[in-house]
Amino acid sequence: MQSKSIILPLTISIIAISFSAIFVKMSSAPPAIISMYRLWLASLFMLPIVWKKREEFRRITRKDAMFLIGSGFFLALHFLLWFWSLKLTTVASSTIILALQPLVSLVGGFFVFRERTSVSALLTMGIAIIGVGMIGWGDLGLSTSAILGDVLSFLSVIAVVGYLLIGQSTVRKVSHWIYSFSVFVSAAAFLTLYNLVTATPLTGYTKTDWTMFLLLATVPTLSHIIHNWLLRYVNATTISMTILGEPVGATLLAFLLLSERLTGLQVSGGMLVLAGVFFFLTQQQKRTAYESASESA
Repeated sequence: MQSKSIILPLTISIIAISFSAIFVKMSSAPPAIISMYRLWLASLFMLPIVWKKREEFRRITRKDAMFLIGSGFFLALHFLLWFWSLKLTTVASSTIILALQPLVSLVGGFFVFRERTSVSALLTMGIAIIGVGMIGWGDLGLSTSAILGDVLSFLSVIAVVGYLLIGQSTVRKVSHWIYSFSVFVSAAAFLTLYNLVTATPLTGYTKTDWTMFLLLATVPTLSHIIHNWLLRYVNATTISMTILGEPVGATLLAFLLLSERLTGLQVSGGMLVLAGVFFFLTQQQKRTAYESASESA
C-alpha cells in the first residue's frame, strides 16, 4: 500500500481516538462505571466475530489464561485511572501525558526483558519529562485537583504498559479478536467487582451517560480496528506515530466542544512532550530498519 493511501484511514483513526476523552468528559457517571460499561458493550459488539473464531480458545492454556486475566486487570486499572484523571484535569494535559506510553514502554522493556536502549533515546525521554513538568507547573496554577489528574494520567500510562507487556506473548497464539475479547471481558469483570465492593450504583444513569457509554464502546474501537488492518501494510512504529495525533485532536475538540483553554506554559510543555515522543519513535523506526537490513545482509 502506498503512503498516500494510508493517510485517509490514519486520519479517521486519529479523529476517532481523539473523541474518547471528550465522551468521558461529557458523561456525569463515575469513572469506574464509564470504564465498566465501555468494556462490556465493546465485548458484546465483538461477539459475532468471536463466535466465528471460537475454536481459537482451545489454543489458550491455563498459563495463557492467567496472563490474559492479569492483562485484563491492568487494562481495567488503566481505564479507571485515565477516566478519573479526565474528571480532574484538562483533556490536553491528560492526553499529552498519555502520549508518554512509548517512553514508559522503553523503561518497562528494560526492566522486564533487559532490552537495551541508546543515549539518544534517553535524551528524548528527558525532553518529554521536562515537558510533563511544565504541564504540571501550569496545572498547579489551576488547582491541586488538576495536579492529581496529571499524576493519575501518568499512572494510567504505567498500567497500560503493564497490560501490553503481560499480554504480548499470548497475543501471538490467537487472533487479535480473541485476545481483545478475553482481555476486555476480564477487565470488565474486575471493574464490576470494584463497583460492587465500593457500592457504586450500577443503574440510574441518564440517557446522555448511556449515549457516552455506547459511543466509547464504538468510536475509539474503530481506531483499533483501523490499526490492526494497517499493520498488514505498514510497521508498528508508523502506527505508533498516531499516538501524537490524539492529544492534538483531543485538545482541539475540547476547545470547540468543552471550551477548555490552555496557558502558554502548558502549550510549551505539551510541545516538548510531543517533540520528545516524535524523535523517540523516529529513532526507533530507523533502528528497526537498520537491524532488518543487517539481518538480510
